[in-house]
Amino acid sequence: MSGRLAGKVAFITGAARGQGRSHAVTLAREGADIIAVDIAKQVDSVPYPMATPEDLAQTVKEVEATGQRIVATVADVRDYDALKQALDEGVARLGRLDIVSANAGIVSYDQAEDLAEQTWQDVIDVNLTGEWHAAKAAIPHLRAAGGGSMILTSSDAGLKPLQNLAHYVAAKHGVIGLMRTLALELAPDFIRVNALAPTTVDTPMVMNEATYRLFRPDLDNPTAEDMAEASRATNVLPIAWVEPVDISNALLFLASDEARYITGVALPVDAGQAIK
Repeated sequence: MSGRLAGKVAFITGAARGQGRSHAVTLAREGADIIAVDIAKQVDSVPYPMATPEDLAQTVKEVEATGQRIVATVADVRDYDALKQALDEGVARLGRLDIVSANAGIVSYDQAEDLAEQTWQDVIDVNLTGEWHAAKAAIPHLRAAGGGSMILTSSDAGLKPLQNLAHYVAAKHGVIGLMRTLALELAPDFIRVNALAPTTVDTPMVMNEATYRLFRPDLDNPTAEDMAEASRATNVLPIAWVEPVDISNALLFLASDEARYITGVALPVDAGQAIK
């Protein structure tokens, strides 16, 4: 640990597993205390098992193993009052807020004309409105700290269209617009706002039967190995997907003083997919 975030406090949504857990542990290893939230239950329209309270407890265990403090709360990013209360209580216990990772997200798949109304709304509410809620709740605390770094999670789908993902693409494009607007509005307070745009990441949100079928509709029962062939073809670098820590390392850079004059940027972590 180099202590790049010593004395800092980071707020992370969707922290129970996947990228969120990786972000929490990575920032903690660099000296940050963590305020973690996750819905930790199923959303009916989501076609894969979502995180559980036990997953959130595992994040707590892994952060505490670094020697840092963590305040973890079950909260739904769609519920602004609950999210704000969780953050306010975390700041009261840990003393300040310096970093925001608006990371919580879900996905489902279908042609635009076939998407159920609730499926569309769930993705927009979690992936776009949820990030706005996280930002809105955090801004007063970042101002009180004299500035900070806010990192929204977009996607390669926030930079280009993808079939069978109209709701997800719309939300992730919206995140880029939200990030740029916040970067303008918050610059006078020395609050930097950027976004990450990952390619396919090895997380439970991606590594499941629904995603395998999206990548390999030609097979009756596709596996991760089947998906890997198709996924590799979307990247420039010869890999099928990136690991959560690859996204966390980019987030760490944007959260650190090394990026102190970087704001309004959508940073692809995509194995070159954006240039293909």
